[in-house]
Amino acid sequence: MMFQRVLPAVRKTGFQNVRSLSYTAPLKDMKFLIHEVHNFPKHYEGLKATGGENATPDMIDAILDESAKFTENVLAPLTVIGDQVGCKYVDPHTTITPPGFKEAYTQFCEGGWQGLPYPEKWGGQGLPSSMSIFQSDMSCTANWAWTMYPGLSKGAINTIVSHGTDELKAKYLERMISGEFTGTMCLTEPHCGSDLGLVNTRAESNGDGTYKINGTKIFISCGDHDMTENIIHCVLARLPGAPAGTKGISLFAVPKKKVADDGAIGALNGVNIDRIENKMGCHGSSTCQINFEDAEGVLIGTENKGMNHMFTFINTSRLGTAMQGIAAAEKSYQHSLPYAKERVSMRALSGTKNPEKPADFIINHPGVRKLLLLQKAIAEGGRSMIYECAMIADRMVEAEFSGDAKKAAEMDDKMGFLTPILKGFLTETGIMAAQAGIQTWGGHGFIKENFQEQILRDVRIAALWEGTTQIQGLDLLGRKILLNKLKPINSHCAETRAKLWDVITTTDGATRSRAMGLMKKVVEWQWNTFKLAKGAMSDRESVGVAAVDYLMYSGYITLACHYVYMEAVASKALASGSTLQDKAFYEAKIQMSEFVYEELLPHTLHHEKCMFTPTKSIMQMKNEDFSFDYTRD
Repeated sequence: MMFQRVLPAVRKTGFQNVRSLSYTAPLKDMKFLIHEVHNFPKHYEGLKATGGENATPDMIDAILDESAKFTENVLAPLTVIGDQVGCKYVDPHTTITPPGFKEAYTQFCEGGWQGLPYPEKWGGQGLPSSMSIFQSDMSCTANWAWTMYPGLSKGAINTIVSHGTDELKAKYLERMISGEFTGTMCLTEPHCGSDLGLVNTRAESNGDGTYKINGTKIFISCGDHDMTENIIHCVLARLPGAPAGTKGISLFAVPKKKVADDGAIGALNGVNIDRIENKMGCHGSSTCQINFEDAEGVLIGTENKGMNHMFTFINTSRLGTAMQGIAAAEKSYQHSLPYAKERVSMRALSGTKNPEKPADFIINHPGVRKLLLLQKAIAEGGRSMIYECAMIADRMVEAEFSGDAKKAAEMDDKMGFLTPILKGFLTETGIMAAQAGIQTWGGHGFIKENFQEQILRDVRIAALWEGTTQIQGLDLLGRKILLNKLKPINSHCAETRAKLWDVITTTDGATRSRAMGLMKKVVEWQWNTFKLAKGAMSDRESVGVAAVDYLMYSGYITLACHYVYMEAVASKALASGSTLQDKAFYEAKIQMSEFVYEELLPHTLHHEKCMFTPTKSIMQMKNEDFSFDYTRD
């Protein structure tokens, strides 16, 4: 009740079911994906080195249920507060988070949530990494800005686990996994944006195993706050004489406050916050400019291999950012659906639906239904895409802990191929879903006190950070596919065809027909990739022309495939007759698959056409002809 004082009253429009930005965890959908579609319980049986035996079906459901309580009752009520109050910069070493954020973080840590996927030897819960993804699914949707604080810490933890020395692990891991310390990633600088080859933050050896760090980093999410006593920054910097570009970057662990060998927290460490940014959204997370001034740091991994090591962090963050896309779609759907069921406007074209009302509820209009179905499709289909990737991550970690380097590299390659699709496609469509939510509300969606517009403001950054959609497209098509001579796309399409063939041979009717249509689409995907590769041999700029459209094209095919997988499971469940109490749920999955196939998959036609736009039409205009200083007669 203490938080109700800062919430403005909802405009009194008579819509009884509409509540600020409340949240209900979609447990039924999550459990459907976990237990029936992807069969995580069976998957966990194969994880012998990373706690799979602990992840029983009962344990999975218990964790989901408890996480739902925390996210619904603790995190969701803080969403609007975080937006309205934001973070407050006090001085270079003091940033205050919104009311309730620190208390929620304390509850989070006391519940052991941060340590869910980490080994018990470091104070973790010893469960597979995907269990953390399920929890993040809920916390991201309930309150994205708050979730960034423990989310960034996971990336820092994973980086130290993968590349840190035993001494570094002993010094920081247990306190980071408990939540006593948090972590950040410090990459970009005022002059370089995403081109990290231009980084010029300097690192000089102190002669005792530590380094002196000097430089300025910008856009550092959760770079300072009052929720923990210490923050461990993962900082990219150059050693003297290092090669130019990304080949000469090293990675350092730089604490806000120095930590002695016995664990005692000491003096401030030359990590000075210059300002926190005044952003479009995500006001509850502090985005800082940090000046490192003779800050003491320790090398993570190998000299001049910082970019390689930092990709452990970056890929963790990219998967988390993909989650932001589906979180926006889920929250937008949950907030706009009640409005669509209560707002009346005009009569339905097919005849009166609500004769007791002066007009029909807008959910009866096809245009509004399209908006709602889009939001639902991205939330539920995107969730399945991320859960599949979480299984691959589990197998990669299992292989690493088991010492199977070949298997770990294979899973890392799979993750590397899927990550830009998930990050780029799901953030772009998450923005589309948030826009669709505002459109559902109409003019009321543009009014702040109805809260719908906050969803769009918060998610808009998702397509920018951790690499813009253009960078994701270049990473997918150029770096992952073309530089590897088409091996990733050939492998992925072969696996996808095998899954679709299983649907074709075990189902009938419309489900089988859609699977066959997608089988042709996957062959087309592979063929178009070959054509792009052939064109790039004589026209390298064509890769940049095609990249974003290729990514979106890949995303829509992937989304439709996941819906057919869900449809197949739902069809078999209905045919068995053993789950009649869930008949409406399974029927809705089939209907959603049809919508995605008929309404969203055709977006590939547009993107396919634009993938092959002639380079000349993009590049022929001279730079000086891009002008707004037109001379008047």
